[in-house]
Formats: sequence, structure tokens, C-alpha cells
Amino acid sequence: MISSNVFWRTVIAGLIATFVMTMIGFVQAGLGLPPIDIGHLLKESFNHAHQFESYSIFWGNAAYNIIGVILALIWVVFLHHRIPGNWLVKGLIYGVIISIVAGVVVSPLVSLAAGEPFGVFYFKTWIPGLILLAGLVMHLGYGVVLMLCLKYAGVSGINTESVV
Repeated sequence: MISSNVFWRTVIAGLIATFVMTMIGFVQAGLGLPPIDIGHLLKESFNHAHQFESYSIFWGNAAYNIIGVILALIWVVFLHHRIPGNWLVKGLIYGVIISIVAGVVVSPLVSLAAGEPFGVFYFKTWIPGLILLAGLVMHLGYGVVLMLCLKYAGVSGINTESVV
């Protein structure tokens, strides 16, 4: 069972890591990578089902931040004790895992729902390699910052023996 103390520390760490990932997504254009605005992509996906724009960017960003918190909770509850290494190695591994899942499952589904299919690993875009690299950079940033925040907050996963 996850304690409320661990839960709230994980939520805060997830929000901080998501914020850093968002900033990386915007500033990576300075490195020659495409800027990626996940909140906008989610908003467009939500609105594609309607004839008019029902959802504002607020809802896209809210969903994006909630997903970031859920990813942090998934790490603490299920993966922390299963992936070896120090906080940096764990952060890099988690960033790669998230990037692979995003490229294979999440992005193709969200882009298809928004009416512009990207394809697996962004293959149907005009710059798939750059988008893949940009997503990887963002997810590596998320993973490293999440692990650093969790380390600083004293969250080291949950006791797996007490989980049913």
C-alpha cells in the first residue's frame, strides 16, 4: 500500500518532471529539433470529435500534467525496485521506456484521434528522425528530473511485500 506521504511527494515530483519536460519540448528548437507541444496535441485530439472547439488548451495541458503524475506513480508503485542502477541510470532507463511506449502506442493513437496520423515512431511525418530524437530528449529529461526529485523527496518506491 502506498502511504499518503509517498503519494503526495510522488505527485509533486511528477508535476515538476512534467514541467521540465514541457520546457525542454519548447526550447529544443534551439538545438535544431522540432518544438513539441503535447498539451496542444491533446487539445486537438479532444476537439477532433466535435464540429466546434469544445476544449481549450487548459484541458490539453491538464491532461498532459495528469499523465505526467500517473507516470510518476507507475514508477514508484511498479518499477522502482525492478530497474537497477542509481537515480541517473534509472531516470535514463525510464525515459527510454516512456519514449518507446510513446512512439509505438501513444503518439500514433493520439495523432490518429486528432485527424493527422503520425504513424509508429512518427514514420508518417516529414521529419520522423528529428521528432523521435526530440521526444527522446524530452522523455530523458522527464526521467532524470523525476528520479532526482524522488531521491530528494526521500521516495524510494513502496514496500513490495505489503502490496497485494
